[in-house]
Amino acid sequence: MLRLNHGARCLAISLLALFSLMSGYSQKSETRDIQRTDKSTTSRTLLWGDEFNGPNGSMPDLKKWIIVKDGSGFGNRELEYYTDRPANLHMESGNLQISAREENYTDKDGTRKYTSARIESRDRFEVKYGRIEARIKLPKGQGIWPAFWMLGNNFKSTGWPACGEIDIMENVGFEPSTVHGSLHGPGYSGGNPLSGTFKLPSQEHFSDDFHVFAIEWEPKSIRFYVDGHLYETQNAESLPAGQHWAFDHPFFVVLNVAVGGYWPGDPDATTHFPTSMLVDYVRVYRLQDPRN
Repeated sequence: MLRLNHGARCLAISLLALFSLMSGYSQKSETRDIQRTDKSTTSRTLLWGDEFNGPNGSMPDLKKWIIVKDGSGFGNRELEYYTDRPANLHMESGNLQISAREENYTDKDGTRKYTSARIESRDRFEVKYGRIEARIKLPKGQGIWPAFWMLGNNFKSTGWPACGEIDIMENVGFEPSTVHGSLHGPGYSGGNPLSGTFKLPSQEHFSDDFHVFAIEWEPKSIRFYVDGHLYETQNAESLPAGQHWAFDHPFFVVLNVAVGGYWPGDPDATTHFPTSMLVDYVRVYRLQDPRN
């Protein structure tokens, strides 16, 4: 989920789709022992995580997370103002609850019609390689855009997309059964990332229950999983000729629910607020391949 200059990406997607038209483009995890369902060949050691087991109504651990306060739209034409209020972000029954609400809110970036929340492990925890996973129940509704993703820790010095971006999970409200996993870097960003999708069977929706979204990140490859099912592999050989693999340095973790934007479009009369993303946990593991 591009959160820096993402409007270019989404506008490019729309233009590519228009050009194409003119020219003729699982189930709930029943156990918290993820290794039972994962088809990965690697073993793992827990490095960092958050189980979100604080008291009901409490905020995330500020030793692990930064709470973003911003209503800039992030270059995506997003409509929400990210706040640090319990109404948008708090612990509830062993989950982190991020709630998007329809309400007028005014702060330093002006007034927005919607509020939501975004947290980052920036300056708290960063990782280079490993397995990064979260168990999440997604929100629903036209114009709702939840994401679990990572951004290179050098984004302030190099800018996007040179810093790299790993979208472990993105969902847009008009695709309730589909999630996207994508990589953005120099020469393969905007409307042309390295990307794949996973679709639930039998018209199930990701808002119906919890699912585990994960990547396994190694020096020259990144594998994407939903509920232990490998659905996408990207590697350095996937890149356009002469382009740099931007996933060779530490990244930090981001969780957020956006409202509106070039890609998901605006909420409409079918969108019911508040709508919430529930995060059971985030875990980061060191991988060890038993074949080595």
